[in-house]
Amino acid sequence: MALFKKILIANRGEIAIRVTRACRELGIGSVAVFSDADRDSLHVFLADEAYHIGPSPSKESYLNYKKIIEVCKQAGVDAVHPGYGFLSENTTFAKALEEAGITFIGPTVANIESMGDKLSAKALMKKAGVPTVPGSDGGVETVEEAQKIAEKIGLPVIIKASAGGGGKGMRVVRKMDELESAFRACRSEGQNYFADPTVYIEKFVNDPKHIEIQVFGDKHGNHVHLFERECSVQRRHQKIIEECPSPSVPQEVRLRMGEAAVRAAKQINYVGAGTIEFIFDNATKDFYFMEMNTRLQVEHPITEIVTGYDLVKEQIYVAAGKPLSFKQADIRQKGHAIEARICAEDPVTYKPHPGVIRACRHPQGPFMRVDSYAYPGYEVPIFYDPMIAKLITWGETREEAIDRMQRALSEFVLTGIKTNIVLHKTILDHPKFRDGSYTTQFIEKNFEVIEPQLFAEVEDPVFLIAAAITAYNDRKSKDVRQLNLTSNWKRLGRKMQLRT
Repeated sequence: MALFKKILIANRGEIAIRVTRACRELGIGSVAVFSDADRDSLHVFLADEAYHIGPSPSKESYLNYKKIIEVCKQAGVDAVHPGYGFLSENTTFAKALEEAGITFIGPTVANIESMGDKLSAKALMKKAGVPTVPGSDGGVETVEEAQKIAEKIGLPVIIKASAGGGGKGMRVVRKMDELESAFRACRSEGQNYFADPTVYIEKFVNDPKHIEIQVFGDKHGNHVHLFERECSVQRRHQKIIEECPSPSVPQEVRLRMGEAAVRAAKQINYVGAGTIEFIFDNATKDFYFMEMNTRLQVEHPITEIVTGYDLVKEQIYVAAGKPLSFKQADIRQKGHAIEARICAEDPVTYKPHPGVIRACRHPQGPFMRVDSYAYPGYEVPIFYDPMIAKLITWGETREEAIDRMQRALSEFVLTGIKTNIVLHKTILDHPKFRDGSYTTQFIEKNFEVIEPQLFAEVEDPVFLIAAAITAYNDRKSKDVRQLNLTSNWKRLGRKMQLRT
């Protein structure tokens, strides 16, 4: 069965480069798209072809599915890889591609729809025998109904907007007199942010861990899992460090979680790469279905490193109609992998910090991978996610992977913008991270960024003078005559020829 001739990558930055590289290794042509802000982005330079799709704001470029389909036809592609975010879980886009005769490298429209609504997804998981958090069976319409459910399952509870995400439309209720205001606030946020006021209620698990299982399915009815990733280090519900395997999941529980995830994938005849996310109670080792992401995840490299399988190439094979290239019995976890998301942001306030990168040096060395689109002179735009690189290390043991990550972070040079590199270094040294007992509330409860002490003895005026000299040297016009190594005899010979 033939693969595709040319694939358009409907995304930007490091994931667009990741897919481009997979295409090149498979002998498939790659097509990049870019907005005004991304004219100088590395993914544009590395693809075989590149097309402009509009102004910088996402809704006018990377979310403009009609424009992207127009480019697909112009470039003559036969498939589209959506990466993650943007249009990766957009059923309108997937349907439009299908109507245009272009393959969507991802799950079916039915897969995305069935998991898009949290309530219907939860009902499907119950049917498949996947553990779910005790709570309401569906949407809750009134305060009185919410009170009855809270009394039945016991406090604390969490109220969630059915269409919510990213922390919007969620409230934890620890006292019954807080319930009414939380209920109304969640309905209001659901309506304002997602045009859907439906909310539901679940038992709140204190200090949980975020454990997810990578699953894969094909068009021939085969489904497997590729074990777990732990993603509990989060700030404001956004993951910043992931590791594989989790230091908290016993082997027997790991296998049960994998089996439950495969049952979930089979329940909806899932096709392609997906992730089943679980709330994990580290005290009891119980786990509950949270949601399914019907796409490739940012943190997929640590699964690739530990299992040895290229998930992007597998996505392309499956989309082309090939059966999975591995069976469950083939998949093993070897060693330990950690991923740190390098973001252009203030490490204390977490606010994005766009700007021009002055110096950029990626770390190197054995058992390391850097997925990045940063380079000297590149201006990180304000319009998109601040993540500019992913640093992944592997070790025979967790301790070795952590120590290797610390060494790699100390070699990572990015100047001109603020980054969260110092945040990662502080997290990796924290006792709760070292012993693996951290939870999703680790950053909020147990953490304070420790500024590097390297220049503690240097006074601020010295830094300011050094910065001014560096800025002056960067901006002044450079005399390049001394770089011309052509001999004076040759220059004279050319002049003589020009006269004739």
